Amino acid sequence: MEQLITMNTIKQVVTHTGRPLLALLLVSSLLSSCKQDEYYTDGGKANPYFDGTIMDYLDSRPIELDSVAEVVRLAGLDEVLNTEELTFFAPKDEEIRRLIGQVNYEGEDPFLKTGTANQRLYDLGLDTIQTLSDIDSLIWRKYLERYLFHGKKLLKDYPQIDFDILSTFGGENYISYNNTVSNIGVVFNDAVTDAGKPTETRLKYMGYRQLHISYIPNVSDPARWVTHPVSSSDIQPLNGVVHVLDFNQGGGFGFNRGEVIQDIIQSKR
Repeated sequence: MEQLITMNTIKQVVTHTGRPLLALLLVSSLLSSCKQDEYYTDGGKANPYFDGTIMDYLDSRPIELDSVAEVVRLAGLDEVLNTEELTFFAPKDEEIRRLIGQVNYEGEDPFLKTGTANQRLYDLGLDTIQTLSDIDSLIWRKYLERYLFHGKKLLKDYPQIDFDILSTFGGENYISYNNTVSNIGVVFNDAVTDAGKPTETRLKYMGYRQLHISYIPNVSDPARWVTHPVSSSDIQPLNGVVHVLDFNQGGGFGFNRGEVIQDIIQSKR
């Protein structure tokens, strides 16, 4: 069934046409329904294990991660993700799309209205980006390595963090693959019943737990953390673990979209 229509096919239709899209989305919905039995039993938790490498996992998620997989290859990191034991805080394709953007964008996405790479390049009279390979591979590598950490660490392996009282629950600092520093910790949310009502009750730190990574540009200035929450944690390929980031919060690709764009501009001069 999946051999007849792929997720990449759906992406192409989204780009080039409109009317067949609904039919394809219905097909993708059916595919998703067919695949649920592979991951769930009697409504239980999803199977966190993936029978392949981290690189294989990226390739298996074309809707969310095919652009990420492509830039990993452009950066020359695919062998690393195939062989080394790593923890990868994976950005989604959407962060790359918002990084590159388009000239004179008139849509509703606030992330694409100002400060994208193509708009800045166009305004400066420089060549805009048509394909991901138009960006220097060293730039891709520099920023991707901020998301990579040696060894395998699951959510349970990280300490608690409470951003309101860091002196008590401060997470922990970790060195990334390219020796930049990030604080990583788990937010213990409150368990709340009857929220907003007179009968509301709240149990401190007894709710769901969510992993957060905070890039630290300057370790001497901890107030300048750039924090991304994790949307999906503890995905376990054979050679490590993948934690997928929430692309709607944080500083954009590389934890600092402006810094990435500045590097791209300098490489085009």
